[in-house]
Amino acid sequence: MNRRRAVWGWALYDWANSAFATTVMAGFFPVFFKQFWAAGADTAWSTAKLGFTNAAAGLVAAALAPVLGAAADASFARKRFLAAFAFLGAAATAGLFFIGEGNWPAAALAYATGILGFAGANVFYDALLPAVAPPERLEAVSSLGFALGYLGGGLLFLLNVLMTLFPAAFGLPGPEAAVRLSFLTVALWWAGFSVFLLRWVPEPRGAAPVPGLTRLAAEGFRRLAFTFRGIRGHRPALLFLAAYWCYIDGVDTIIRMAVDYGLALGFPATDLVAALLLVQFVGFPAALAFGRLGTAWGPRRAIFLGIGVYVGATVWGAFLEDRREFYALAVLIGLVQGGVQALSRSLYARLIPGGREAEFFGFYNMIGKFAAILGPALMGAVGLAASRILLPEAPSSEEMLRAGRLAARLSLASVLLLFAAGAALLYFVREPASPGPGGTGGDRAASAPRSAPA
Repeated sequence: MNRRRAVWGWALYDWANSAFATTVMAGFFPVFFKQFWAAGADTAWSTAKLGFTNAAAGLVAAALAPVLGAAADASFARKRFLAAFAFLGAAATAGLFFIGEGNWPAAALAYATGILGFAGANVFYDALLPAVAPPERLEAVSSLGFALGYLGGGLLFLLNVLMTLFPAAFGLPGPEAAVRLSFLTVALWWAGFSVFLLRWVPEPRGAAPVPGLTRLAAEGFRRLAFTFRGIRGHRPALLFLAAYWCYIDGVDTIIRMAVDYGLALGFPATDLVAALLLVQFVGFPAALAFGRLGTAWGPRRAIFLGIGVYVGATVWGAFLEDRREFYALAVLIGLVQGGVQALSRSLYARLIPGGREAEFFGFYNMIGKFAAILGPALMGAVGLAASRILLPEAPSSEEMLRAGRLAARLSLASVLLLFAAGAALLYFVREPASPGPGGTGGDRAASAPRSAPA
């Protein structure tokens, strides 16, 4: 195969699907759901609807991920599974454009379907990494994907934000029409750039015909049980997944709760959106740099560096006073966010047995989906308990505001527990040896590298 073209085709899928993560999941859908599709509803109830939608979609995606991966390995049909889920997600996102005001059930269903398509396709996207990257290039190629994801998602999000700020310049009647059109642009972007992976990345060798749906499902469950037994006996992968669950929970919690935390401190929403954009564009070159660092140091050491930066950012955030500091924190997090994600993927690819990538990456993606549960729950519980303790019996509005801000700071500080647990578990993970620039593998154990399928 043309290795260079395959690498770029694979990485461009991150460019494609990051538009959904940035514009839809992190940017417009939560706000538009409250203000348009659930307009007039009680704020707490609309928040509950959105939360239930996210939880249901995440649980379905997490439950299906290992079975889908096992089924894809059984049929060697990773690209076809990826295409099915990616186009499902893009179609559901396009459907948001057509849903009218007040129709929150249809919007919730389309959004949940989009999340399912996004998460399902990622199982097979991640599993194709060893097929396009030789062992000595895993860190660089994985980081290239995340870098292009930050750049592509950021560019489209910037365009979408400009559409909402200046709708007349785009021939639109107002911000509402701009947001609805943004969903359509995401669908076209996602589906259009997915074609490069489908055309340029070959299916791994040994491709077999796809059996019937019933046989495929049965084989998927059979191999899922086999994978459970295999992971229990594969100590490096098992230890890594435990570590990953903890520290990526901290990373995801910072991503998901940063805007809410800024609002709790009284920062303007426009500053928070600008900070989100800043993370995207800082993340592009930083992810590439982290790929080189992972190659030079070994991915485990570079992940430790990223966790350390997150610990420092969390401590700083707990004492945050000025919105300019919020921008500085956005830059700091942007420097390591993509790197930690990319090198986690490449390190796991080194630890799993060859020929079962989709199967093992199904578990990896399942851990990623469940990871966003503990951190937000921890922040919520600590914040609620702190506010009850700090609030006087008959508080004034100023005392309520002060107690609320202090509770928010304590809730953010609680995330440090996740980073500490993740780092402690990661310490016991040993990398297999792999060729590097100087022929050595940093802190890697002296074992033979796993060969990637061509």
